[in-house]
Amino acid sequence: QVQLVESGGGLVQAGGSLTLSCAASGSIFSINTMSWYRQAPGKQRDLVASITSGGSTFYADSVKGRFTISRDGAKNTVSLQMNSLKPEDTAAYYCFAVGRGTTGAFQSWGQGTQVTVSS
Repeated sequence: QVQLVESGGGLVQAGGSLTLSCAASGSIFSINTMSWYRQAPGKQRDLVASITSGGSTFYADSVKGRFTISRDGAKNTVSLQMNSLKPEDTAAYYCFAVGRGTTGAFQSWGQGTQVTVSS
């Protein structure tokens, strides 16, 4: 079983910055892709950014140029540096990982961390 634990959320003024972190633990052989999703109240959960084991990244159009995703493969961690935050970035942010563990392939979600951007 693989567990993901996020940290770093909070309240920030528009234009400010926050860094989210996510650590994966458990019986992990390898992690292919680590991603950040977000979900605002009453809306669907959307992909924000992802990074593969090879370092390829993807960003949603709404965060390009403002957010940066990075990972430490040795520590099984992923971070999301968020700059120039806007009120519309307010949401619960979830870490998601896909990989292989001792019992086979896994897909795991973190519990979420709240980001609130005030105008």
